[in-house]
Amino acid sequence: MDDPDHARDYPYSSGGWGSVKAVAKILAQEKAPLKGATVLLHQNKTGGFACVSCSWAKPAHPHTFEFCESGAKATAWDTTSKRVGPAFFDQHTVAELNQWHDHDLEEAGRLTAPLRYDAVSDKYVEVSWDEAFEDIGAELRAMHPDAVAFYTSGRASLETSYMFQLFARMYGTNNLPDSSNMCHESTSVGLQKAIGSGVGTIRLEDFEKTDLMYFFGQNVGTNSPRMLHQLQDARKRDVPIVTFNPLREPGLLRFSNPQSPTEMLTPAHTQISTQYHQLKVGGDTAAIVGMCKAVIAADDRAIEHDLPRVLDTAFIAEHTTGFDDFARYVRKTSWTDIERISGLARDDIEAAAHEYTKAAAVIVHYGMGLTQHRLGVQNVRMVCNLLFLRGNIGRPGAGPSPIRGHSNVQGQRTVGITEKPELAPLDVLAKQFGFEPPRKKGMNIVETFEAMIEGKVSAVINLGGNLVRSVPDRNRIEPAWRSLRLTVNITTKLNRSHLVHGAKSYILPCLSRIEIDTQASGDQTVSMEDSTGCMHGSRGVTAPAATGIRSEPSIVAALAKHTLRERSTVDWDRWCDDYSLVRDEIAKTWPETFHDFNARLWTPGGFPRVLPARERIWKTESGKAEFFVPEMLEEDPDMPVREPDALRLTTLRSDSQFNTTIYAHDDRFRGIKSSRMVILMNERDMRARSLHAGDEIALETIADDGVERRVANLTLVPYAIPEGCIAGYYPECNPLLPLWHHAKESKVPGAKSIPVRMIAARKRV
Repeated sequence: MDDPDHARDYPYSSGGWGSVKAVAKILAQEKAPLKGATVLLHQNKTGGFACVSCSWAKPAHPHTFEFCESGAKATAWDTTSKRVGPAFFDQHTVAELNQWHDHDLEEAGRLTAPLRYDAVSDKYVEVSWDEAFEDIGAELRAMHPDAVAFYTSGRASLETSYMFQLFARMYGTNNLPDSSNMCHESTSVGLQKAIGSGVGTIRLEDFEKTDLMYFFGQNVGTNSPRMLHQLQDARKRDVPIVTFNPLREPGLLRFSNPQSPTEMLTPAHTQISTQYHQLKVGGDTAAIVGMCKAVIAADDRAIEHDLPRVLDTAFIAEHTTGFDDFARYVRKTSWTDIERISGLARDDIEAAAHEYTKAAAVIVHYGMGLTQHRLGVQNVRMVCNLLFLRGNIGRPGAGPSPIRGHSNVQGQRTVGITEKPELAPLDVLAKQFGFEPPRKKGMNIVETFEAMIEGKVSAVINLGGNLVRSVPDRNRIEPAWRSLRLTVNITTKLNRSHLVHGAKSYILPCLSRIEIDTQASGDQTVSMEDSTGCMHGSRGVTAPAATGIRSEPSIVAALAKHTLRERSTVDWDRWCDDYSLVRDEIAKTWPETFHDFNARLWTPGGFPRVLPARERIWKTESGKAEFFVPEMLEEDPDMPVREPDALRLTTLRSDSQFNTTIYAHDDRFRGIKSSRMVILMNERDMRARSLHAGDEIALETIADDGVERRVANLTLVPYAIPEGCIAGYYPECNPLLPLWHHAKESKVPGAKSIPVRMIAARKRV
């Protein structure tokens, strides 16, 4: 077991002065130090705006500064004083801009006017809103609906997402891929099968009642830093936190609270992880099977010695099915296999399990380190298996806690963004709006790009995000994207998806959530769902970046009007004038969760969605919580690492990054400066290959499909990561990830486990 207080790569606590300096730096960089600092006081507050980055819960009683370093960077990014207007595009061709780094494209500033790609000049040129909407509508009317994909990023509000899915279905398609397809779809599938609900069951109050927390594959220090406040409070109550992660992440080791004078003015800090286990990339199922094996063995010993049972036998008997098959599998699985595949010693796994046997209420937090694997759904179901053993679902302070990424990525699914007809209330929508929704399954992200490569997709309507940059197999997908007839991008800033364009391409600049959205009925409010399933209002507080930009709801409404024309049964203009009317319709579609939506919009801490599993009501096929027997311990059945020198690559994000948005080239926590083209590698692996820090290497994917996938010009950095495993940044390493290498059942790209070989090395001079 590693000493959790030893972090050689970043010698300081997360938070603290490092975060304060990082926030001050980006406010100055975006030329908004005073305005930005004032705006931040309204972030994640009742009556203010919901953070545009992560989706962590908003407390009913917020701190004075209810934002983290990542959230402050996102706010500074959106409230920048820099502008990208038509004059900018007069000076730069698309070919030239394609040579810019992703950071530089977004850092150029906010877009101010609608733009259309002009092939003759290879430039984007200003166009009127009406001309853009009319042309886009005409193009869509000429296409078969099944050839159009309506993509949604996790930043879109509940109101916009509801309008967008209704537009797509009235148009005639369920092609509604979204950012969930690339991250937590394994959660949506796995939890649905295990407990009958595709989302986690914990809420903020559960942190006050839990006795133990586990982390799997989630770097809270960079991906959801506000959560560190709840973790710090739990640690002050002596709640153990046991972490499983291939890399040693500072946010999971120590935290200095920037709002605590004591911790800012002294060396004081809070130790977060009480155990830290660096398992191999892809070793999660094996580690959890080992924990379950240890717990069941402890129960067997209790029976033998007539001691109190370790398992919650009453819960298992009344609320679950499949336990006997699972227990049989666990008992026959050898510790030799568990240790080899997990990369952990039996003693360490048993130490983690021993904490479990002592705790009455347990939360398991996890992120994409579990979901972005070939067996990602299995990983999620293994989390549930562990929780079932001691009845840790439907109990205060206990349950599965998937940590979502983007700020409303969970909420957009709640209001109908899904390619699966069975998950959308189509009969309700049909009656509510007087049309017949399509019943054919739509395409998710992987299916959309598979069809695009085959020439079966004609257009993509891109509601936010940087889709071209975020997907796998970039070198195959970019040519396919360029062959599209139409690409439409609703966005705040310029990014790669606008430069890798279709024959016709439009950039439609929208308001940020942070900006005041004034419509005919006055200033508008939108809403979001956080990771804990609570709904929050969000109201902009700063002036729009330009008079020529429109809100997301108004853009979606105009596209729908110009496309559907007389086919539409919705008064889109009234909805744009008053977003409360959209919320009234959402409440009609899902009355159980959204009743009295407008009246409850500003409930401190948000109002919760209905979660039957939280009440031990199981909406599964069996009517009970379902144990699951793993398919195998090996993470990757389709791409086994057979070559002696093969390595398993996991992609990750830096502390100066949120998804594809890159705020800076540095990664403070990992000691990386001025470059993202790096590979983190165990020093023993480097010595075995006669490599040294600073050597430049190239990686090639190990796959037998005849496609060469290679990324070159990568600099080696020694790091505390298990032997045989390496790490590199997303999206720089995306070309190494085959499109077909995705999770079974959920089709989440397997970005956290890519078999690669080193094919070249240039020694540092």
